[in-house]
Amino acid sequence: MNQELRNAIHSFCINQKDFFELETYAASMQGKGWGTATIFAEVDSCVSLAESIPNVFVDIGGNKGLYTEEVLRRFPETECHIFEPSSSNVQILKAKFDSLSNVIVNGKALSNKEDTLTLYSNEPGSGLASLTKRNIDHVNIKMNLEETVEVIRFDNYWDDRHIDYVKIDVEGHELDVLDGFGALLSKTKIIQFEFGGCNIDTKTHYRDFWYYFKELGFSMYRITPFGPFKLDRYTEYDEHYMTTNFIAINEQ
Repeated sequence: MNQELRNAIHSFCINQKDFFELETYAASMQGKGWGTATIFAEVDSCVSLAESIPNVFVDIGGNKGLYTEEVLRRFPETECHIFEPSSSNVQILKAKFDSLSNVIVNGKALSNKEDTLTLYSNEPGSGLASLTKRNIDHVNIKMNLEETVEVIRFDNYWDDRHIDYVKIDVEGHELDVLDGFGALLSKTKIIQFEFGGCNIDTKTHYRDFWYYFKELGFSMYRITPFGPFKLDRYTEYDEHYMTTNFIAINEQ
């Protein structure tokens, strides 16, 4: 191989790397893949779309309570219901919120049925824990830790009251959670949910969410570094499997 060809190949490789970085940056500015360590911005976006201070907040997939903490920092009187199946995280949540009468910690998972299932994770309290055993060997993570957890429907838990604000982060099982709301979705104003690589494992797509919410009369937004961006139509370009956060607003 002559030097001129070597230089051409080297230049091409550099350009390819630059292009990938540019592509990733452009996607991030649209909120695609801009979904980790963004709790402040997530709450900020939801609050900006709310018409009033939330009286009731439901944190589904509460993990260690950072999201609920941010909601309470802004609205300390809000009634909060946290659902988290990991036993190690439940201990953390109860220690953190036990002194607050307006916070209820439920050591259960939400889904579309009442059952006992297996929670898979790579370590105790992991934010990657899922009711599906994910295949993420390509990033050298093994989901080999198993824990038996109780699963319930939300409409078997809740009364008939209006729900102002819901956050769902359950590693690929968000649609199951929504199905478990049943008719209560019509009484729910704001739903934020996460979408990402875990949806590859559960074989759910952004398109599924788009039509699901459209049929219920919700409008859709994607959370970006510049605030919520309204999505007026579905396009395959929105199928981005790096962690992204969406907001659904009940327009009924």
